[in-house]
Amino acid sequence: MKTLALALATVAGAGFAPIAPGTAGAAVGVVIFYFTRGWPFEWQLGLAILVTLVGTWAASVAARHFDREDPSQVVVDEVAGQLVSYLGFGAALGTWGIVIGFVAFRIFDTWKPWPANKFEELPGGVGIMADDVMAGIYANLLLQVLEHFVYKGL
Repeated sequence: MKTLALALATVAGAGFAPIAPGTAGAAVGVVIFYFTRGWPFEWQLGLAILVTLVGTWAASVAARHFDREDPSQVVVDEVAGQLVSYLGFGAALGTWGIVIGFVAFRIFDTWKPWPANKFEELPGGVGIMADDVMAGIYANLLLQVLEHFVYKGL
């Protein structure tokens, strides 16, 4: 089970990218979204929840394995956060929307505005995952504002 948890937590090795492993994990989230963007909203929501729940378990195991609270190799949190960034847009989200969502998620994930910075303090896998899910919520809200007020059909 530990091998499975480490494979999931590192997203099949994406977390071992020599430069910016978090960005590599978020990029995997973009790819997953691209192939699932035609799914109904409920399925996309279910996928984001599933990745978050399984990721919480896997991140907890990986944190113990790497003997660190939030190891850089754990990038399943970036996948979950990136998927949350795109929730509700589906196939209507164009290339620019995907790019803006990716960049916004990475900015919010790095910046960690309140309450994401407090969520990061939660123990184990919950803390590892929660701040990224919150960053995904921020990115999603930004995309919604842009889509509504700036350009319909991002």
